[in-house]
Amino acid sequence: MKHPILYRKRFIPDECVLLKNDEILKCDDSMIITKWTTIRSRCDLSHGYSCYYLDRGYKISKFLRSDGSLLCWYCDIITHEYNPDHNTLLVIDLLADVKVYPDGRMRVVDLDELSQAFEERLIDETLLKKSLLSLNKLLNDIYEEGIVSLVAPIEELIS
Repeated sequence: MKHPILYRKRFIPDECVLLKNDEILKCDDSMIITKWTTIRSRCDLSHGYSCYYLDRGYKISKFLRSDGSLLCWYCDIITHEYNPDHNTLLVIDLLADVKVYPDGRMRVVDLDELSQAFEERLIDETLLKKSLLSLNKLLNDIYEEGIVSLVAPIEELIS
């Protein structure tokens, strides 16, 4: 896959955004690494890097404050649709997320949104299962490999 045009689709809130300011640093069929600044201004988060593990169903982002210090590693559960005719990649946020803080604490978040999306029929049973299985894969990968090995592709590119 050549450097695709990236879009992010979310169910809550319902939006599809062109990630026009994201810079692709590395791209192959199983992984994309990007550098980005926040879409909307935030006091706690300024910029970061993301590694889309397309074959694993998750994206790991390095969230940085304006001073360059690490806020957290933010892991989104995702799926994607690639359109080779238009060279577009639609990354679909499957709601469940994991935060890993610099001190090693870990927190699974937004499972309430996953439940809400299913109840409101924003996602079907197939996407619900995909989200839960990818969350399980991510957690097992963190437990077995540690966050350091999962973020290594980002760290190797930016160091």
